[in-house]
Formats: sequence, C-alpha cells, structure tokens
Amino acid sequence: MGELPTSPLPEAPLLDAWARFADAPGSSFTIPGHKHRSGAIWPDLGRVNAGDVPLFGGLASVKDAEDVLVDAEARTARDWGADWCRYSTGGSTHANQALALAVGAPGDEVLVARNAHRSTLLGLILAGLDPVWLTPQVDPALGLPLGLAVEDLRAALDAHPDAKALFLVEPSYVGSLSDVAALVSLAHSRGVAVVVDQAWGAHFGFHPAYPAQALAVGADALVFSAHKTLPAYSQGSVVLARAERLDRDRLERGYSATNTTSPAGSILASVDAACALIASPLGTELLGILATSVATARARLLDALPGLVLPDCDDPAKLIVLLGGSRYSGLAIERELIAAGFPLEQADENILIPVVTIADRPSDVAALCDAVIAAAAQAPRTGGGSNPASFAVPGRPPAPLTPREAFFARHETVAVEKAIGRISAELIAPYPPGVPVLVPGETITVETLAALHSARTAGVRIAYAADATLATFQVITRT
Repeated sequence: MGELPTSPLPEAPLLDAWARFADAPGSSFTIPGHKHRSGAIWPDLGRVNAGDVPLFGGLASVKDAEDVLVDAEARTARDWGADWCRYSTGGSTHANQALALAVGAPGDEVLVARNAHRSTLLGLILAGLDPVWLTPQVDPALGLPLGLAVEDLRAALDAHPDAKALFLVEPSYVGSLSDVAALVSLAHSRGVAVVVDQAWGAHFGFHPAYPAQALAVGADALVFSAHKTLPAYSQGSVVLARAERLDRDRLERGYSATNTTSPAGSILASVDAACALIASPLGTELLGILATSVATARARLLDALPGLVLPDCDDPAKLIVLLGGSRYSGLAIERELIAAGFPLEQADENILIPVVTIADRPSDVAALCDAVIAAAAQAPRTGGGSNPASFAVPGRPPAPLTPREAFFARHETVAVEKAIGRISAELIAPYPPGVPVLVPGETITVETLAALHSARTAGVRIAYAADATLATFQVITRT
C-alpha cells in the first residue's frame, strides 16, 4: 500500500457544522467567553482558543443543537450495530461511569476484570455496586496480561449467581484479547449483561486484519476512546449499547448524571468525523496501511536490535517492545527519544510502547524505528533484565470494605512501615496503563507494596496516590 490513501472523505455533519461556524463572519454573543477574539489580548491564548466552538450556539442554534447531535449519534449507532449511542466530551471516564450507573442498584454485585481502569472503579463507587474481581491470565515468560479465562468466569458466576453485569477490558493496554464471544455467551446464559471497555480498540471491526468490535460478538454495551486510536480531540469518547438487556432510560440517566451541560462542539465534531472516517472505505484503507507499517516496524526492530522481544498482539496496530532480555535500558532509550522529538506513550526500564495510529504514515513509523535504533546505541543497561513492572499483578488482597464504604469512611495518613495490614482509603495504580494495584477497601499487604515499589523503581509513574513517592499511605481510621 502507498504512503497516502486514495479513498474519498466520508460525510461528517458535525464537522461541517463546525466549519460553518468557524468561517462565519460577525460577532457571537454566546459562550464561550473568548469569542475567538482573545488573541487581541494575548496572542498565544488566542491560538489555544482558535479551534474552540461550542455545541449550543456553535454547531447549531441553542434551540436546535441537541437535534443535530442526536442525528450524528444515530449514524454512529447504525455503523456499530447499536440501539443507543452518545458521544462524550469527558473521555471514556465519563462513559464508563455512565454504564456503571445504568446496570444495577446500590448493593448489587458485578463481576469486574481486575485490569479495569480507574474510571470503572469510580463508576462502581458512584453507583454503589460491589465488585467481584476476576484476574486475567498473565504470560509467565513475558509478564504481560493475557485474556480472562472462560473457566474463571464460570466459577465466578457459580459463586455469585445474583451478579447483574460483567465488566470487561478488551483489548488490554498491550493489545491482548480474551475470547470475548465465549465470555459473552456464558454471561448471557446466566442472565448477566456484558459491558466492555474498548477504550484502546476504537479502530476494531472495520478491517479484516483486526478483531471484531465487542457489540459484533454479542456484548450489551461498549465504550471506546476516539482520542486514543482515532484522530479525535482529547476527551472525545463514545458509548454504545443494545437495549435487549439494558434499559434505554437508565442508560440515558446514567449518561446525563455526570455529563457536562456545556459540551465542547469541537470535541463532538472531531468524534463525529473520526467515527465516520473509520467506518468508511477510507478508514478501511488507512487500517490496512497501519497494520503493514507496524508489521514492518516489528520486523525491522527485531533484526536491528538483538535480544528484543516484540510479541505478536491480537491488535495488529499495537507495537510492544520488551527489553528485559537485551542489553538496552528502556529509561535511557526514552530519554534519547524525547530529546530527538519522539516521546512515547509508555516506557519503563524493560518496555517501550509507542502509540501508532491511522494518522501515522509509513514514513513516520520508519522514522520512529530509526530513532529507537539510534537511541539504543546510547542506552546500555546497568542492571539485569526482568519483566515490565508496569503490569505487575499481585494476588488480590482481602477487602474488608466495599470501595464505596471505603470512599466515605474516615481516613488518616500513616508511614509506609505502618501501612501493612491497614485498609486502603485510596486507589493506587502504575500509569500507564492505570490498572489499580490497590483499591479502596482492600488490605495493604507486603505483596501489594512490593509491586508498587517495583513499578516506581523501574521508572513508572505512580498515579492517583496522595503520596506518589509511596513513603506514606492513606488508610481507614481504626474505630
């Protein structure tokens, strides 16, 4: 395939509405307050605000804007085979929380894959749902998460027959997939709805080289981040559902409960265009170019840098570079890449993860390979290799409290040496990928602390903790 695509552009009504507003003469007397004139006050502020158009009074008149948005969402619902669709300007965080609010009532049990993102956990807290954690399998040689085993789901359903929903993360951050169709079939046979966080798989389902999107294999609801793997504004996300097992009105109320009343029309227009693009012949062509570019990069890096492991992923667009068995330092390579203008999505001492999307031309991916190869020559490892600490999954600790109970309980801060055996009041996760190692309500164990300190030592950012140095922890006050 060539460097540039040849298929025509799709129709994207919200993008057209954005362009009409941006090009229109006159003076707006609606929000936003910058009025596209802030550059006269502060030039760089004007540059930041230049693309900002509101939904209400921007993409359409204040009275008609919701109708314009609903029409665009209906087209996306048709393209994904859904009964209900909403765009979000709050990212998949908002979308995951909306689904948590839609599937049950306070006190209901739900089955949740332990690689769920922080946003899902906070959705459970908002909704008062009690999680039953399911631990995905891990590749023992590589230390990377695999899928959730059907046998583990069956055991959980047997032990928790009143569970209302199953929350899955498909694909994982490293592009691995469970047998989603088999998990959905089993859950449905027990009357359990299936909600899939497909944040990293917005591009699935529109090219034969890629996995099917989750609704196509029977899931009841699906969330994807248009801004992660599609060319959309940051915070642009989509939530879709089928109404057989989920109630439309509850879905709508769950979505509205945490949605802004002043959505950014620019984000919505970019989501609309990105969805139209990926579902069009042009999207199919771009996905083919992307798969070829990543496959070429994988082969080239393996040939140029002995000792690397680049696992084949269920997602052909995912490029995972494991350094544990090589003589190269991931953190040193990252520093060289940043200096050269190639920042990565994720890097620790033993792993590199660039995000490659349909917006990257083959020459862009080739330039990244050049930079990695050059950086590796300047990046000798100082210690022995190991598995990536970003994905360490300690055994599940006891959970004396539910996440919601822990969220509202009184808490105190204690030194790390006094934290073992106490109940955590906070969520702590290496980020990326943002998968919790410690959840509010769980007991802090030696194993938990070891996993967190290993990640931090390897150069992984420790997110959401009150003290990212891990010298202190917030714990539930003893009564």
